[in-house]
Amino acid sequence: METVDKSRRAFVAKIILLIGSFGLLNRFLHPQISKQRKLLVSVKRTEIPISGALVYREARLALMRRENEQPYALSLLCTHLGCLVTVNEENIACPCHGSEFDLQGNVLKGPADRPLRRFLVEERNGMIEVLG
Repeated sequence: METVDKSRRAFVAKIILLIGSFGLLNRFLHPQISKQRKLLVSVKRTEIPISGALVYREARLALMRRENEQPYALSLLCTHLGCLVTVNEENIACPCHGSEFDLQGNVLKGPADRPLRRFLVEERNGMIEVLG
């Protein structure tokens, strides 16, 4: 009788351990991703120059707008190797390897082969917010 009780306890303990292991494994295979985006920059719409850019090097983004268009934000990281690009009146250029992008972030000249990343931009209470 004692042998049956011990084997039953061992069986139940193994089942509990197995169920707990599946729970932990599931958390690693399917992590919960936060849907909350982080506020990177908040600025008054009037502070964004028309046909110009506000460059935020610490946030690694440029906030831009054209006349009669919604503001947009581009990453300052080159899609080739991640160097910091520079923004001027005509284009966006990477000093590391010579890639060039238009002011919409599209590739003009390689070696970069992908456009610059765009950030989500929303307007709330007269403020332009860039979310990342």
